[in-house]
Amino acid sequence: MDLMERVNESVADTISLQQEFFKEQGEAVAAAARMLAGVFKAGGRVFIFGNGGSAADAQHLAAEFVNRFQIERPPLAALALTTDTSILTAVGNDYDFNEIFAKQLRALGRSGDLAWGISTSGASPNVIRGLQAARELGLKTLACCGRDGGEMAPLADIPLIVRSKNTPRIQEVQITIGHILCDLVDFLLYPEKFAD
Repeated sequence: MDLMERVNESVADTISLQQEFFKEQGEAVAAAARMLAGVFKAGGRVFIFGNGGSAADAQHLAAEFVNRFQIERPPLAALALTTDTSILTAVGNDYDFNEIFAKQLRALGRSGDLAWGISTSGASPNVIRGLQAARELGLKTLACCGRDGGEMAPLADIPLIVRSKNTPRIQEVQITIGHILCDLVDFLLYPEKFAD
């Protein structure tokens, strides 16, 4: 197989998985957008978290909400729980790495907020514990997970499960989900900005 064959194979795999996911779970994505928009409209905050590439996605999506996505609008209250190295290392050192998100949610989360966990496996213990803490606190919960959803899916009000075992392909679908959610939230909150 030459390089272009590998390129074309990767693109075909991504397109196929994207199409499969949105055909099966497009309504769940729309429901997630309505849930997110409702939280923002009511003055709540969205906390996003994950590990590795999912941590990067958490930061990326929080920035889209706080700054802007594609339209000019007021900032939306979103926070990535993956960015404060002092908190992450203090909790990891003094307690356990699996508590890094749960501790932050217990400190910051309030009823009316939303916790959004991201994991390609659906089995990350610290993301699972974060979602468990969120539920105990009365937060709404959203999960973007891969494979069969793992332990994360049952902890989410809305689980968005990318049914694949291929980590890069799962991540590609998850960031597409994130971008679509950003667009739909803007559309729901500021429909006048989309009028022609």
